[in-house]
Amino acid sequence: MPLYHDEDQAMLADTASSFMAEEGNIQKQLRHWRDRDCKDGFGHGLWKQMAELGFTGILVEEDQGGLGMGYVEAGIVLEEIGRNLTPSPFLTSSVLAATALSHGSHDMKARYLPGLVAGDSVFAVAVDETAKHRPERITTRAEKSGNGFLLTGSKSFVVYGGSADMIVVAARTSGSDNEAEGITLFAVPKDAKGMSHDAVRLVDSSMATYTKFDGVELDGDAVIGEVDGGREVLDAMLRAGRIGAAAEGVGVARGAMDRTVDYLKQRKQFGKLIGEFQALQHRAAHLYSEVEIARAVTIKTQQLLDAGAESADMMTSVAKAKVAKTARLAVQEGVQMHGGIGMTDEYDIGLFMKRDRALAEFLGDSYYHANRVAEMSGY
Repeated sequence: MPLYHDEDQAMLADTASSFMAEEGNIQKQLRHWRDRDCKDGFGHGLWKQMAELGFTGILVEEDQGGLGMGYVEAGIVLEEIGRNLTPSPFLTSSVLAATALSHGSHDMKARYLPGLVAGDSVFAVAVDETAKHRPERITTRAEKSGNGFLLTGSKSFVVYGGSADMIVVAARTSGSDNEAEGITLFAVPKDAKGMSHDAVRLVDSSMATYTKFDGVELDGDAVIGEVDGGREVLDAMLRAGRIGAAAEGVGVARGAMDRTVDYLKQRKQFGKLIGEFQALQHRAAHLYSEVEIARAVTIKTQQLLDAGAESADMMTSVAKAKVAKTARLAVQEGVQMHGGIGMTDEYDIGLFMKRDRALAEFLGDSYYHANRVAEMSGY
């Protein structure tokens, strides 16, 4: 498969690029909501506009009102979100939760997907329980109670958890904490009694919560997939989220690089544009090549996921690790080439560094995924 977009995908990219640049730009969205200390961290008006363009239902099947597209197309939108640092629940709602809900019952899809497609609903996912991404260990418990379950435990780093109309929660219904099996996914509505949120603002100004479940009563209809068989659904959701985060990371890297190159063409030192200095030209060229490699591996992985290829699982970790390193290089080079002013709030480049730090940790950092690739390769 070619590592570039076909004609339809290129049209989607043009639409997403112009929309995010005009409506989702840093001044209108990130700075606007940050400076107002918004409790949600994003604009619901923009989310509604994204729905009108069909973005929110990009992974939702057509018979459920969505576009029925794939991870390549979702990645196109995410890259532009990252490029403009647009605060949006697209990754948690339209990628992670939508992938999980695709395994749900017909009634569950009918309950939640119309709101997502219309831009009226926001979803979150609750998997991690510690400071680091370790989905292999799930200690939150869901015990049988009558015809339903009692959910007890806590989750950390639930991005947009306080704003979510529903949270996809991974809990243990059998076995010990480190067993692969015995996991069940639940769709927990926002008004569930016994669920509480401790909100925190992340370094990139987005919002997350530490969420506690104190005997939350759930009926059997809240189960996504099969009881005790949720690991397969969880893995599918994590694959989607990881390659989605990688696509957004590519956008962050490209956005930082674009601003840096523009600055090199404008800033003068010793009577010359600093972009004329060969040392900076070499660094900019190296950065460009690294960003293109990261983008290529991300597109390839998206294509493998859409094709259902067996290698897609490992490749999501390859992409996540590569993009994390590349985005970090992009923001560090950007700040250094801007000089000391790059870390001031007057320039946007420092905001890219903050977004990179939050995104790099989301669903596993580069070390986690490099180790996962090594283990899957037999090391």
